Amino acid sequence: MTNTSNHLGSGSNGEIFNALTVLLADMFTLYVKMKNFHWHVSGPHFRDYHLLLDEQAAQIFGTTDTIAERVRKLGGTTIRSIGHISRLQRITDNDIDKVAPADMLAELLHDNRLIVGEMRHVHALCDEQDDVSSASLLENWIDEAEGRAWFLDETARHHGSDG
Repeated sequence: MTNTSNHLGSGSNGEIFNALTVLLADMFTLYVKMKNFHWHVSGPHFRDYHLLLDEQAAQIFGTTDTIAERVRKLGGTTIRSIGHISRLQRITDNDIDKVAPADMLAELLHDNRLIVGEMRHVHALCDEQDDVSSASLLENWIDEAEGRAWFLDETARHHGSDG
Protein backbone atom coordinates (compact mmCIF):
# COMPACT_ATOMS: atom_id res chain seq x y z
CA MET A 1 0.00 0.00 0.00
CA THR A 2 1.49 3.36 -0.99
CA ASN A 3 1.28 6.34 1.29
CA THR A 4 0.83 9.78 -0.17
CA SER A 5 0.31 11.72 3.05
CA ASN A 6 3.94 12.06 4.16
CA HIS A 7 7.51 12.22 2.89
CA LEU A 8 8.53 8.71 3.93
CA GLY A 9 9.23 6.17 1.24
CA SER A 10 7.23 2.95 1.18
CA GLY A 11 10.21 0.90 2.41
CA SER A 12 10.57 3.09 5.47
CA ASN A 13 6.85 3.01 6.09
CA GLY A 14 6.81 -0.77 5.96
CA GLU A 15 9.49 -1.19 8.59
CA ILE A 16 7.92 1.39 10.86
CA PHE A 17 4.30 0.34 10.53
CA ASN A 18 5.23 -3.33 10.98
CA ALA A 19 7.12 -2.46 14.17
CA LEU A 20 4.22 -0.31 15.38
CA THR A 21 1.76 -3.14 14.67
CA VAL A 22 3.79 -5.54 16.83
CA LEU A 23 3.89 -2.85 19.52
CA LEU A 24 0.11 -2.53 19.23
CA ALA A 25 -0.31 -6.28 19.71
CA ASP A 26 1.82 -6.11 22.84
CA MET A 27 -0.12 -3.12 24.15
CA PHE A 28 -3.41 -5.00 23.75
CA THR A 29 -1.89 -8.05 25.43
CA LEU A 30 -0.64 -5.93 28.32
CA TYR A 31 -4.03 -4.22 28.57
CA VAL A 32 -5.86 -7.55 28.85
CA LYS A 33 -3.35 -8.86 31.40
CA MET A 34 -3.69 -5.65 33.43
CA LYS A 35 -7.49 -5.98 33.43
CA ASN A 36 -7.23 -9.67 34.33
CA PHE A 37 -5.14 -8.80 37.38
CA HIS A 38 -7.42 -5.83 38.17
CA TRP A 39 -10.44 -8.16 38.23
CA HIS A 40 -8.72 -10.91 40.22
CA VAL A 41 -6.50 -9.10 42.73
CA SER A 42 -7.22 -9.79 46.39
CA GLY A 43 -5.60 -9.31 49.76
CA PRO A 44 -4.91 -6.55 52.24
CA HIS A 45 -4.02 -3.98 49.57
CA PHE A 46 -6.96 -4.86 47.32
CA ARG A 47 -8.28 -1.34 46.87
CA ASP A 48 -4.88 0.21 46.16
CA TYR A 49 -3.93 -2.47 43.64
CA HIS A 50 -7.38 -2.58 42.07
CA LEU A 51 -7.35 1.17 41.43
CA LEU A 52 -3.71 1.25 40.29
CA LEU A 53 -4.24 -1.54 37.77
CA ASP A 54 -7.43 0.04 36.43
CA GLU A 55 -5.71 3.40 35.99
CA GLN A 56 -2.75 1.81 34.22
CA ALA A 57 -4.99 -0.30 32.00
CA ALA A 58 -6.88 2.82 30.92
CA GLN A 59 -3.60 4.54 30.05
CA ILE A 60 -2.46 1.55 27.99
CA PHE A 61 -5.79 1.29 26.19
CA GLY A 62 -5.62 5.01 25.47
CA THR A 63 -2.51 4.52 23.33
CA THR A 64 -3.94 1.76 21.16
CA ASP A 65 -6.08 3.91 18.89
CA THR A 66 -3.25 6.39 18.32
CA ILE A 67 -0.82 3.58 17.44
CA ALA A 68 -3.30 2.05 14.98
CA GLU A 69 -4.08 5.41 13.41
CA ARG A 70 -0.37 6.15 13.01
CA VAL A 71 0.05 2.83 11.17
CA ARG A 72 -2.81 3.82 8.86
CA LYS A 73 -1.31 7.29 8.27
CA LEU A 74 1.89 5.56 7.20
CA GLY A 75 -0.10 3.55 4.66
CA GLY A 76 -0.24 0.23 6.48
CA THR A 77 -2.89 -2.00 7.88
CA THR A 78 -2.89 -3.08 11.48
CA ILE A 79 -4.27 -5.82 13.70
CA ARG A 80 -7.63 -7.24 12.78
CA SER A 81 -8.44 -9.84 15.45
CA ILE A 82 -7.50 -11.49 18.72
CA GLY A 83 -5.88 -14.23 16.64
CA HIS A 84 -3.76 -11.66 14.83
CA ILE A 85 -2.69 -10.20 18.17
CA SER A 86 -1.72 -13.66 19.44
CA ARG A 87 0.47 -14.26 16.40
CA LEU A 88 2.36 -10.99 16.91
CA GLN A 89 2.52 -10.52 20.68
CA ARG A 90 5.77 -10.78 22.60
CA ILE A 91 4.21 -10.10 26.00
CA THR A 92 3.08 -13.43 27.45
CA ASP A 93 -0.46 -14.14 28.60
CA ASN A 94 -1.22 -15.21 32.16
CA ASP A 95 -4.04 -17.74 32.44
CA ILE A 96 -3.23 -18.89 35.98
CA ASP A 97 -6.34 -19.10 38.20
CA LYS A 98 -4.78 -17.61 41.34
CA VAL A 99 -1.86 -15.20 41.17
CA ALA A 100 -0.50 -13.60 44.33
CA PRO A 101 -0.69 -9.79 44.24
CA ALA A 102 3.09 -9.46 44.59
CA ASP A 103 3.54 -11.77 41.59
CA MET A 104 1.03 -9.72 39.59
CA LEU A 105 2.98 -6.53 40.24
CA ALA A 106 6.30 -8.20 39.42
CA GLU A 107 4.96 -9.60 36.14
CA LEU A 108 3.46 -6.27 35.10
CA LEU A 109 6.69 -4.48 36.02
CA HIS A 110 8.62 -6.92 33.81
CA ASP A 111 6.13 -6.47 30.95
CA ASN A 112 6.24 -2.68 31.12
CA ARG A 113 10.02 -2.79 31.02
CA LEU A 114 9.79 -5.00 27.92
CA ILE A 115 7.41 -2.49 26.34
CA VAL A 116 9.87 0.33 27.08
CA GLY A 117 12.62 -1.61 25.32
CA GLU A 118 10.38 -2.33 22.36
CA MET A 119 9.35 1.32 22.12
CA ARG A 120 12.97 2.45 22.25
CA HIS A 121 13.74 0.05 19.39
CA VAL A 122 10.87 1.44 17.30
CA HIS A 123 11.97 4.99 18.18
CA ALA A 124 15.47 4.25 16.88
CA LEU A 125 13.95 2.90 13.67
CA CYS A 126 11.89 6.09 13.33
CA ASP A 127 15.01 8.19 13.86
CA GLU A 128 16.85 6.21 11.16
CA GLN A 129 13.96 6.78 8.75
CA ASP A 130 13.42 10.44 9.73
CA ASP A 131 9.85 9.76 10.93
CA VAL A 132 9.67 12.59 13.43
CA SER A 133 5.92 12.22 14.02
CA SER A 134 6.08 8.57 15.08
CA ALA A 135 9.21 9.23 17.16
CA SER A 136 7.46 12.07 18.96
CA LEU A 137 4.49 9.86 19.84
CA LEU A 138 6.82 7.13 21.05
CA GLU A 139 8.63 9.53 23.38
CA ASN A 140 5.38 10.17 25.25
CA TRP A 141 4.51 6.46 25.37
CA ILE A 142 7.99 5.61 26.66
CA ASP A 143 7.54 8.14 29.43
CA GLU A 144 4.13 6.67 30.31
CA ALA A 145 5.49 3.09 30.35
CA GLU A 146 8.43 4.15 32.51
CA GLY A 147 5.94 5.83 34.84
CA ARG A 148 3.85 2.67 35.06
CA ALA A 149 6.97 0.62 35.80
CA TRP A 150 8.01 3.09 38.50
CA PHE A 151 4.59 2.92 40.20
CA LEU A 152 4.56 -0.88 40.04
CA ASP A 153 8.09 -1.11 41.42
CA GLU A 154 7.42 1.34 44.26
CA THR A 155 4.10 -0.33 45.11
CA ALA A 156 5.64 -3.81 45.18
CA ARG A 157 8.60 -2.64 47.23
CA HIS A 158 6.51 -0.87 49.86
CA HIS A 159 3.66 -3.33 50.17
CA GLY A 160 5.81 -6.43 50.13
CA SER A 161 4.39 -9.89 49.62
CA ASP A 162 0.72 -10.20 50.49
CA GLY A 163 -0.97 -13.36 49.32
